[in-house]
Amino acid sequence: MRRHRLDRESVLKHISENPGLTSKRDIARALGVKGAERVELKAILKELQHEGLIERGRGRRFSPEGVLPRVVVAVVTAVDEDGDATLRPAAAHDGDEATLHLDLDDVRGKPPGVGDRVLVRTDRREDGDYDAGLIRILPREGGRVVGVVEAMADGYWLKPSNRKERGLRLDPHLMKDAEPGDLVAAEPTTPQRMGLARGRVTERFGDASEPRHFSRIAAAELQLPEAFSDAAIAQAEAAEIPDIKGRLDLREVPLVTIDGADARDFDDAVHATPDDDPDNHGGFRLIVAIADVAHYVRSDDALDRTAKERGNSVYFPDRVIPMLPEGLSNGLCSLRPGEPRGCLAVEMVIDAEGKLKAHRFGRGLMRSAARLTYEQVQNAVDGHVDDTTGPLLEPVIQPLFAAWRALDRARRDRGTLDLDLPERVVELDDAAEPTRIVARERLDAHRLIEEFMVLANVAAAETLVARKREALFRVHDKPQPDKIEALTQFLHGLGVEAKAHHLRTPRDFERLLTRVKDHPLEETISAYILRAQSQAVYSPENIGHFGLNLRYYAHFTSPIRRYADLVVHRALIEALELGAGGARHEREPLTELGQQVSTCERRAMEAERKTTDRFVAYYLKDRIGARFNGRIGGVQRPGLFIRLDDTGADVFVPVATLGAEYFVYDEAQSALFGTRTGEHLGISDRVEIELVEADSLQGGLVGRVTDHTAVTERTPSRRHARRIERPQRRHRRSRG
Repeated sequence: MRRHRLDRESVLKHISENPGLTSKRDIARALGVKGAERVELKAILKELQHEGLIERGRGRRFSPEGVLPRVVVAVVTAVDEDGDATLRPAAAHDGDEATLHLDLDDVRGKPPGVGDRVLVRTDRREDGDYDAGLIRILPREGGRVVGVVEAMADGYWLKPSNRKERGLRLDPHLMKDAEPGDLVAAEPTTPQRMGLARGRVTERFGDASEPRHFSRIAAAELQLPEAFSDAAIAQAEAAEIPDIKGRLDLREVPLVTIDGADARDFDDAVHATPDDDPDNHGGFRLIVAIADVAHYVRSDDALDRTAKERGNSVYFPDRVIPMLPEGLSNGLCSLRPGEPRGCLAVEMVIDAEGKLKAHRFGRGLMRSAARLTYEQVQNAVDGHVDDTTGPLLEPVIQPLFAAWRALDRARRDRGTLDLDLPERVVELDDAAEPTRIVARERLDAHRLIEEFMVLANVAAAETLVARKREALFRVHDKPQPDKIEALTQFLHGLGVEAKAHHLRTPRDFERLLTRVKDHPLEETISAYILRAQSQAVYSPENIGHFGLNLRYYAHFTSPIRRYADLVVHRALIEALELGAGGARHEREPLTELGQQVSTCERRAMEAERKTTDRFVAYYLKDRIGARFNGRIGGVQRPGLFIRLDDTGADVFVPVATLGAEYFVYDEAQSALFGTRTGEHLGISDRVEIELVEADSLQGGLVGRVTDHTAVTERTPSRRHARRIERPQRRHRRSRG
């Protein structure tokens, strides 16, 4: 065997190039190390470990620093509608900044969901991320199961609210007064072996049939912290409005808040006026004032610790789990009309084309002139004023809209990805019973506030970069090539020509959206374009924001409900020497914090989605057997996902109910093909379905197709075509 030189470089080279052969024995054999040289090899390995260049993992194998082991325990943080899961390592590894991707279509049996712990094999990509192969789903930490108590012939059992969880046989002596029909949390008292594990009730929430408990189910499932510590509450109650000393006096500026009709916390106020500078003809001066949360919440105090743990507020149809106690979130940090409030404000100058020319930040004391809703403002500008908007129309509302039109021109010139997808809204009565499921109307008033907030976020990011301060940026990477390829194949199946190399910039996607404007499948195409995008996250590594086509972007405008914004506020206060409450951040802790708040954000979105699904299922529970029209919104091996026209609800149709034949899943066509008849059902096909099941506990709707109209003729991919033809030949022979 060829003799290799034994030194640090040769050892590192072998570990980097041979990820599966990195035990001390493997390295010794590969480098021809014998006898006394084994002691030297051991010393080199220890030295490399001490310097952080390699790490020792499972099976006493070594791996390069920043590279995950071949087998890791990971947590599912997100699942998109295409069945692609995003994971993060459960334990601390140097490669934690990388992302693991798991294709759930390749998983046999029940796939893992958000929050599940899984054991996976890792395969590193060229971009530094990892493809993951599922080995098995692991029990959740603590084994906590949320569900409904049901009676059995010989006792009680717990029906889980999460269909991926296993039920428990409940010990009748450890029920905490829970009865059949009660919503409870339980934990196992015996291991799962044969049949049901035994468990005990740890918390009783109430009658599971009451819709007011749906958000409690989601919060318990995803372990959202709800109660504040006594220290945090005491600190919030002792807070006082800041003095005007050392602050800008904005109390006479007619700043207004514009929010949804059901909003309870108002953390941003806006104002605009034409710029009187003759060198900026047609330009505007804008002020965005944000609640000064950093004045009340200081680094590592009781309020800060609880806010960091939560990461953000969680908004349900019937209630909110706030990031901060109500005394702050709905009190001193809420910019209520007519009441003095501390704020961190940015004044921005834009030209007639909406380009940002200058900006400056300051700490101020303001008094909101009015609390307005989007509908009020839109009605006012459309000529329908009320008692509140009438006096404000000319001096306040019209200049805001004039400035927004300039900002909108700048956005269009810049080229951004503007996906205007409908959002389901559950309307409730006073008893939290759903009365309607509607799509939220998107008004110019919504767009006005969005553009003002985007500009303020840009100003915050530019300031921190100019001052060379570490911060949490809101970053959005460009789409992965495989996602773009899948998108173009999907569009081709709909007769929309698009080349992958023509979809590289946000402007390219905007041109595509313009091409399909008024297309009967416009909404479906927009949804698929969204699925092709990367996920926006928080990170100190500024790579820009692809969707907004911005080089610098940081969330600054919602520190009441997003911890990342509070971090940006503290960085600005420190960098600009604006008084107490600032902080200078380090890159390494910010990396970990960015991962944490990004995970909290996805957890909140999952909780909100699950709760909405439960309200929708409850709303439809009395319509079992009714027929609904809709479109196929998703296709996977197990079946179809139908988006109903009237409510936007998603109904699952199992593949087993589609007919007396075997259906092949063709991923490239996003369709199912019958092997005997060749019938195909694919994305965007029109269907009529009969509702078969509405489970409000698990938030699931199940139906069966009663009528189907294909939107296009589909041909199965080559490898699937063979699978479809063979059964047809056998069928013909059997008839002869």
